[in-house]
Amino acid sequence: MTLVAILSGAGISTDSGIPDYRGPNGLWRKDPEAEKLVTYDLYMSDPEIRRRSWQMRRTSATWNAEPNAAHRAVAGLERSGVAVRVITQNVDGLHQAAGLPARKVFELHGTALHVVCTRCHARSTMAEALARVEAGEPDPPCGVCGGILKSATVMFGERLDPVVLGQAMAVAKGCEVFIAVGTTLQVQPAASLAGIAAEHGARLIVVNAEPTPYDALARETIREPIGTALPALLERLADEAGSGASAGQ
Repeated sequence: MTLVAILSGAGISTDSGIPDYRGPNGLWRKDPEAEKLVTYDLYMSDPEIRRRSWQMRRTSATWNAEPNAAHRAVAGLERSGVAVRVITQNVDGLHQAAGLPARKVFELHGTALHVVCTRCHARSTMAEALARVEAGEPDPPCGVCGGILKSATVMFGERLDPVVLGQAMAVAKGCEVFIAVGTTLQVQPAASLAGIAAEHGARLIVVNAEPTPYDALARETIREPIGTALPALLERLADEAGSGASAGQ
């Protein structure tokens, strides 16, 4: 059975109302100071940074976002019987919300839907933490040990989870098709997965509005809007998989 790996970046979620980071209207371009709020050393050492970070989380577009046509198309491909694994740089949980089983989603940069204590590593939901902020705690401490809480995302200055990265690399090495969608392929080590897949014989397809450093390795590059381009591409792949199965019978 053909294994389709999908590396998704911020561009897949912009149609859901979540801004990207490095695009023309990206968060880091519009508000360079925002990057400080998700930089680990600053967050840990400066209470004011933490208070501002909690306010940023409180007003995040993530909480009102719904899966869009691209997320639904990925889940639909999996339901059609094609083996699908998603490696995502996003922290919004929209692939799972669209119906893709959580065990088939590898969140390289963690999740914004939970918080974790930096001392005892206890986890709880972001909703619980934000309720405390709304109730008047500007920098809510861990309810278990009193340590500093942070979003369960990978901040600047933190390492990726080596287990998740290892799983993602195994998928990249073992897939027949690798689709990089909505990602500039500039942030390492996530971007290197496209190269690893191509080196191991995968058919690399890049779906992104702007050129990427891995376009030269791609069998196909698609510049059309993701919300229409990805569903069309995945429908084509499902048809190819169906034709291949019929031919083998």
